[in-house]
Amino acid sequence: MIKTISTFRYTFILTISFCMFCIAATSSAEPIFNTDEEVVTTLVAHSDDGIFNSNASYTFEVKNTYHTDQAGRVAYVVTTPAGKPLLKDSISVKISKNSSNSYNFTIPAMKPGFYKINFMINVSDYDDTIRRVFGIRPKEIRSNHPRPADFDSFWQTAKSQLAAVKPNYKVTEKPELEKDNRRVFLFEMKSLDDITVRGWLTIPKGSSKNRKFPVFVGLPGYQVDLKPMLGEDEDLAIITINVRGQGNSRDVIHPKRPDYITLNIEDKNKYVLRGAIMDCVRTIDFICSRPDLDSTRIEISGGSMGGFLAVALASLDNRIKLVSAQNPILGDIRDLAGVAEWPINDIKEYVDNRPALSYNKVMDNLDYFDIKNFAPNIRSSIMVGVGLLDHLAPPANSFVFYNNIPSKYATIRIYKDLGHEVPKSFLDEDGHKMRDVFGLF
Repeated sequence: MIKTISTFRYTFILTISFCMFCIAATSSAEPIFNTDEEVVTTLVAHSDDGIFNSNASYTFEVKNTYHTDQAGRVAYVVTTPAGKPLLKDSISVKISKNSSNSYNFTIPAMKPGFYKINFMINVSDYDDTIRRVFGIRPKEIRSNHPRPADFDSFWQTAKSQLAAVKPNYKVTEKPELEKDNRRVFLFEMKSLDDITVRGWLTIPKGSSKNRKFPVFVGLPGYQVDLKPMLGEDEDLAIITINVRGQGNSRDVIHPKRPDYITLNIEDKNKYVLRGAIMDCVRTIDFICSRPDLDSTRIEISGGSMGGFLAVALASLDNRIKLVSAQNPILGDIRDLAGVAEWPINDIKEYVDNRPALSYNKVMDNLDYFDIKNFAPNIRSSIMVGVGLLDHLAPPANSFVFYNNIPSKYATIRIYKDLGHEVPKSFLDEDGHKMRDVFGLF
């Protein structure tokens, strides 16, 4: 039997580190009258993942517990991700007292892409709107924006600059943090621009000196302070890294939370995410420097910005074996405007406050940090999690990225009723896959 990986619960926490932005997947229903009587609505998609080949179809179920008949209309409106109306239809309904009805809707054929759909009910004593998103043949979606011609050389230069910095690894055991029969170590190292970054390593106690542990690496969400990742796994080393400007790596770079995403964005060679990605590469260097860690069995995982870092790291470093990217941000960045308020609104505000800087110049710089442009170089097995209601990593942008990954390495899981998160089943599947690939039984 494959063992359950208890530590993966922490990865789920990383994934929802942007919980203040998450979209609720529930209906916005409120009865007009404060009464024990109510109308209950349920929308059932005729697809487990909300993806259709041509015509999306739904069943709108209504249960009327009022002691009176309810009459009115049920309608739907289909829009683009930016909210431009495309289709609408409605029907008259009458739901007898204390009864239930179902209404089937088939949406006219749409071209490949993702669409918002709102179902509304307006009857005698009740109004309700249920908001969902569906996709039509999303594996056909492609970006309209080219990859910079010098993308690979830009990142090769960054890696060469990192290699010129002596890491000066320093490892300090923290016995006061021990738990779950695991030893805890704080590690420090020099990264790009001679900046010190820090992270945590935990390994099982009582292991033999010659044992080499496979490694799970947790990458941070936006402005998340990662702590030691513990758990009862007796055959796995676990690393969490705080990239520059986050957690215990804020002594040189320490912006306010909203300012991190725009720090030095006007210069692609100084942009904070260039250094953050190199901090992740240096973390892999650290693993390879340790005789007790198995550099041939490394998995990296992260959600939101951690997912972004996982994608970039997998693209730039062939020492990675497995990748888990949950709701990675910054996909097809030029097409985020009008679809995702963050970070585009923050970026526009930053530009507006600097008359010498243009939005187009910033977009030119961000092309070097777009996950769709990292994707073609990925040569590790990668599992991607996408929520159709995600307004930080919209599904169309996520599929533009996903479709650029060489297909033999890529797996995607789609969750039609979730926002900026993945369910426990995603993490369980990823954990079982890691144990299978790494031979941990």
